[in-house]
Amino acid sequence: MAKPKPYRLHLKSSDNLVTCYEDTRAGFVELALEKNRRATPFIEQARALKVAASGATRPSELIEIEGIHSALLTAAGVSDKATKYLRSEDKSAAIQILIEKFLEPAGSNFVEELVYRFLLTRGDTLGGSMRNVGGVLAERKLSRALISTLALAGISYLWLPKTNKNKNIWMPVPDEDSDIELHLSGLSWGTGKKQRTVRFNLTVPFIKNNIDLCLLACRPDDLQAAIRSPAAYIALGELKGGIDPGGADEHGGKTAKAALDRIRRAFEPYEKKPHTFFIAAAIAKKMAGEIWAELEAGTLDNAANLTNDDQVASLSRWLCGL
Repeated sequence: MAKPKPYRLHLKSSDNLVTCYEDTRAGFVELALEKNRRATPFIEQARALKVAASGATRPSELIEIEGIHSALLTAAGVSDKATKYLRSEDKSAAIQILIEKFLEPAGSNFVEELVYRFLLTRGDTLGGSMRNVGGVLAERKLSRALISTLALAGISYLWLPKTNKNKNIWMPVPDEDSDIELHLSGLSWGTGKKQRTVRFNLTVPFIKNNIDLCLLACRPDDLQAAIRSPAAYIALGELKGGIDPGGADEHGGKTAKAALDRIRRAFEPYEKKPHTFFIAAAIAKKMAGEIWAELEAGTLDNAANLTNDDQVASLSRWLCGL
C-alpha cells in the first residue's frame, strides 16, 4: 500500500488550511500580550525616571542628576541607534533643546512632560520591534513543536542561542528547557548515521536570500561548509506568522509563493530538489485553495496553519523524520 503524502496526515482538503475567526481572535490576543510583555521594561524605566527627576525643582537641574542622561536623550527624541553616531556636544545640544522648548514651557508639570516624551520615543522603539513579532512568534511555536517531537522520540539535541549564531557555538540540552524557544535560532540532532541541523533565518549563498527555515544534512561543526553545498539541503520552508487577515492573500501568499519559487529555481542548476513547505497563521479561502493545488501537484511538499496545533505537530514530525 502506497504511503500517504505527508500533508494528507493532517489535511483532508483546502478547507482545513483556512484560519477560522476564533483562531484569528486568539492570534490578536497573543500579539497584544506579547506587546505588553515587551512594553513592561519601558514602563518600569519611565517610573524610575519620574522618581529620579522629581529631585529637580526646575528643568535645568535635570542635567545634574546622575544616572538619567541617556533617558534625557531618549526624551529628546534621540533613539538608541542614533546615539551611537552623535558626538558629546550634539547630545548636550539635544538635551538643551528638550529643556528649553518643551520642559520649561510645561512649568511645574515638567517632570510629567519629561516622562511623556520619554515614553513617546520608547513607543516608537516598541513599534519597530513589533513589526516582525508575528514571525518571531511563528519561530517560537515551530521550535517548540520540533523540540517536543524530538523529546517524544527520546532524541537528544543541541541548540544554537541567538546570541551565539554568528559564532556557531551550540549548547547541550538544558535541564530546564521551558523557555528555550525564546532564545533559539537552531537545533541539531542525530539518529544512527543520520545527522540533521535546523537553522532559522538563514541566508543561503546560492539563493542570495534569507530563508525562514532550512533543514540540512550535517553536524553543527560542519554547518558553515554545508550552507554552501546545495546537496546538504533536505528541506526549506517559509513561515508567515502575521495574523491580520487583511491582505493575507495579496501580500503574504504572493510573497511566500515567490520565495518558494525562488528556492526551486536556485536548486535546478545543481539538479537537486529539496523538500519545500509553507506555514502561515492567516490563511483565507483563496490562499488555501492555491496552497492545496500546489500540494496536490507536488510542487509543494507540506503545509500547515500555524494556529492549528495538530497541523504544526504533524509537520514537525515530518521534518524530524526526513
